[in-house]
Amino acid sequence: MEREQTPDQTVTLADVAAAAGVSMATASKALADRYDVALKTKERVQKVAEELAFSPNMLARGLLGGKTQSVGIITNDLDGRFAPSIMKGAEDALGADSSHVIMCNSRGNPELELHHAKALLGRRVDGLLVVGDEPEPRGPLQLRTRVPVVYVYAPCSEPLSTSIVCDNVETARTATNSMIMSGRRHIAHIGGPATASAAKDRAEGTRLAVEASGLELVGRAALWGDWSQTWGWEATVKLLDCNDPVDAIVCGDDQIARGAREQLEARRLRVPEDVALVGFDNWAVLSGVGRHPFSTMDMNLVELGQAAARAVAQRDLVPGIHKLPGTLVDRGTTG
Repeated sequence: MEREQTPDQTVTLADVAAAAGVSMATASKALADRYDVALKTKERVQKVAEELAFSPNMLARGLLGGKTQSVGIITNDLDGRFAPSIMKGAEDALGADSSHVIMCNSRGNPELELHHAKALLGRRVDGLLVVGDEPEPRGPLQLRTRVPVVYVYAPCSEPLSTSIVCDNVETARTATNSMIMSGRRHIAHIGGPATASAAKDRAEGTRLAVEASGLELVGRAALWGDWSQTWGWEATVKLLDCNDPVDAIVCGDDQIARGAREQLEARRLRVPEDVALVGFDNWAVLSGVGRHPFSTMDMNLVELGQAAARAVAQRDLVPGIHKLPGTLVDRGTTG
């Protein structure tokens, strides 16, 4: 006789197996969608599990199958502009695979990061994502582990590690080419700090696109400063006050682009009719709102997180640094 379940009772695998008329081993395999269970049996077991509202014990399933359906994410900037989007993408991708994530904040402390990593491994996670808050190279986790580890946004300096990062060079080429294709011939680049890898890569991508079109960067080099609106304003003053014509500006990020846009408006120069403009990072509070929005390059951080999560979930780890390009968010200022 089929046993009735009262509201406060937990439905077990044994209940599902009994109701479906199969062994517990067969029920477990059917619910795991194993290939070695007949299709009709699998469908019957899965239907019974649904009718009984069976919720599998994920830890028990992990002990039986070697996986706990959980992934650990360690970041040093839960409240920053970049890490949350990356983690959202990872969570979305893992959720689609019926996995769950455990997030930890190391707050930029290497010892705390290592502590979190050991704790997550103690919980038998199936893999680790180590998410940086800036695209500067970092060292590997100082521990031995057999579970897959993927470094996201900030690449790992260990060649045999797997890192998935933004392709700043290619994205800058895309930004610059959008202006060249609209007829711009006097293109300047206002960059961030000359020591920052993202600033250098974005300047390099701009230079490559300009030279590939037989042109020359205004001033023959990028202008280096910092990631600020003030620097964008000051650098644009320098560009407009020099003797070289300027009809397009590629900015290293949206803060710089906002300052440049304000200076162009102050000079009563039309954007994009007189000077085209593009920023980086698609920081909507700067580039997408207000009286003067501007085009920007979205670094597709959600997709970055999704790719990293899939690599861990599928154990498809290829050593090296893998780069994903960004895309243009056209708000009508590139020409």
